[in-house]
Amino acid sequence: MPFILKINNLYGIDTKNTSFQTVLQHWDGPLYIIPAKTLYNPKNEILAGAPLGLETKYFAAHLPMYPLTIRAFAPLFGFPKATIISTLIFSIMLFWFFYYFVNTLKLSRNPLLLTSVFMFITPRFFVTRSVGSPEPMFVLFILMSIYFFVKKRYLFAGLLGGLAITTKTPAGLLFIAYLGGILYDYIQNRKIDFRWLWLIIIPGSLLLVFVLYGIQYGDFWAYFKSGDNLHLLFPPFKVFNFQKNWVDTAWLEEILFIFLLYGLTVIELLPFSGLNNKISSVIPNLFRNLKEILGRVQNDIIGKETMRTKRVFFYFSFVFFLSLISVQHRDIARYSIPLLPVALITFEKFFTSKKFLIVLIFLLPAIYLYAWNFMLFNIAPITDWAPFI
Repeated sequence: MPFILKINNLYGIDTKNTSFQTVLQHWDGPLYIIPAKTLYNPKNEILAGAPLGLETKYFAAHLPMYPLTIRAFAPLFGFPKATIISTLIFSIMLFWFFYYFVNTLKLSRNPLLLTSVFMFITPRFFVTRSVGSPEPMFVLFILMSIYFFVKKRYLFAGLLGGLAITTKTPAGLLFIAYLGGILYDYIQNRKIDFRWLWLIIIPGSLLLVFVLYGIQYGDFWAYFKSGDNLHLLFPPFKVFNFQKNWVDTAWLEEILFIFLLYGLTVIELLPFSGLNNKISSVIPNLFRNLKEILGRVQNDIIGKETMRTKRVFFYFSFVFFLSLISVQHRDIARYSIPLLPVALITFEKFFTSKKFLIVLIFLLPAIYLYAWNFMLFNIAPITDWAPFI
């Protein structure tokens, strides 16, 4: 509303020169308009004109699923507003499905309350779901894929995982997590389920994207030549280097709290991994009480699908957490968003407790101020809108 109403002052922040165009300029929304309009064709005059001074292959880092939705909505709303419309529609679908996911699989006694917390708890996601961005779509496809994997409907799990990986490449970690789940099932049952082969759709979908790049750019590996866009580096914790382009600051304390939250999520889910006997036998001194604790957890009255869900959650959060701590980019908060629903479900008793809700309500004004302040700051320097409309 501050942007739509064009107010002059926002809690001491000068907003005289802002409008809804400020929202439309939020990084990286406008960048997805370019592949939506050109379909990565380097001969297109828009790409040939190097919008924002960016090279043609730079846009290979912006995978096609989100641009295709922008292209679909553009005839009704125009390309800039289509970025917002797409985000809002998929955000609504995400929150609806999160509620359905939690309620159907009996993962919380307060699914609606947990969904409400999901909408507001993370300031960075609060911004991301309100501007042009692929994150809501990406998280939706991941959750839907996990749901069908839990239900052993592997065709749909593969198809939705394929949609996720054509939105953002970290969905490949979902496939790795599924391999862990498949290995567990095989060890337990000593049977091969040939329906598992449907999960190959996930890496196969990324392969199709590369084929598209090969046709359009004439370079199958264009994604890996899109400039300084690949931020996964080993060993981990390289984000703590202010000299790097995508870091450029030493004020990074909150990243440690992000690592703490998702590290705790991995540890909390460990009892559901099926690794308890292995761990307690391999490291008996360090985990001498772990086997007893894990045994109590597994003997609790808990549905098979709930156990299976949390087992998949463990594999996914473990793999994703390892990649997260290896990201060299200031915006770890955005990269970590796919783990947010997993953490909320894992600690749902805490996040739906009265104590937490009191604090969250108290912090809502601060969350809104963070969002408005961030949206005023993180804007693309677009002086010529011709390539984007």
